[in-house]
Amino acid sequence: MNAGFVDQRQVARRFARAADTYERGDFFAREIDRRMQERLDYVNLKPGRIVDLGCSRGGSFAGLGARYPEAELLGLDLAPAMLRIQAARPSGWQRWLGLGKRNGPLRLAADATQLPLAAQSAGLLWSNLLLHWLDDPLPALAEAHRVLETDGLLMFSTLGPDTLRELRAAFADGYAHTQRFIDMHDFGDMLVGCGFADPVMDMEVITLTYDDVDSLFAELRAAGSSCAMKARRHGLSGRQGWLAARAAYEAMRRDGKLPATFEVIYGHAWKAAPNKLPDGRAIVRFERPPKH
Repeated sequence: MNAGFVDQRQVARRFARAADTYERGDFFAREIDRRMQERLDYVNLKPGRIVDLGCSRGGSFAGLGARYPEAELLGLDLAPAMLRIQAARPSGWQRWLGLGKRNGPLRLAADATQLPLAAQSAGLLWSNLLLHWLDDPLPALAEAHRVLETDGLLMFSTLGPDTLRELRAAFADGYAHTQRFIDMHDFGDMLVGCGFADPVMDMEVITLTYDDVDSLFAELRAAGSSCAMKARRHGLSGRQGWLAARAAYEAMRRDGKLPATFEVIYGHAWKAAPNKLPDGRAIVRFERPPKH
């Protein structure tokens, strides 16, 4: 996969800028978090440490903390501003769980592709809507595999290629107006390539509706979710081009509303016991026969 598509500095700037407004735009992330948490109902896991990769302001902490009260919770995010606001202004549920206190979740500014964590130091690695902001998800998945202990679980959500298809179709100027989204099957291949066992992938399409295009853009900005591709337009759009894009989007109006499609990909996989030593020699395991 070619590198250099995503402007990572712009990603960091967008989310830092959105730190103060994030609660007004993150309802979609919270809904996907809720659906991910429901999937944990079918998982038998008792992690000693949970790493929330791309935690933003800690929206997943409540559910994870309630489900695994004995686990240490560590939140990592690229934007320090998100971490500072979450720590400084704990909400009601955070105070109730003790998450705004000194013994609450640890928070660390870090790059998902270079985690400052020891190998085999986490039982659950959780990531909600992060991977599509990376230039290449493969290094982050490899780091997740390294950090997880044997029999540890990676659970993530991200966005697929049909996301914001209406917005892309409305513009015909040759610039990127959304992130580059990767197909669900490619993620499955990446997980296997990183050494994960039994990857499970599924997808659903969610359509949000808006009164006008400005409301969509305002919501994306509030959540830090504006396009951060290097191929985006770096200056202002021309008046005629902008009017043409608005008219093209208006033509998609149905039942008085403008649709915005989101293809949500869910994935989870386990870190199995290694079958090779670091030098490449195979590991052969012998089990003792049961005593009668």
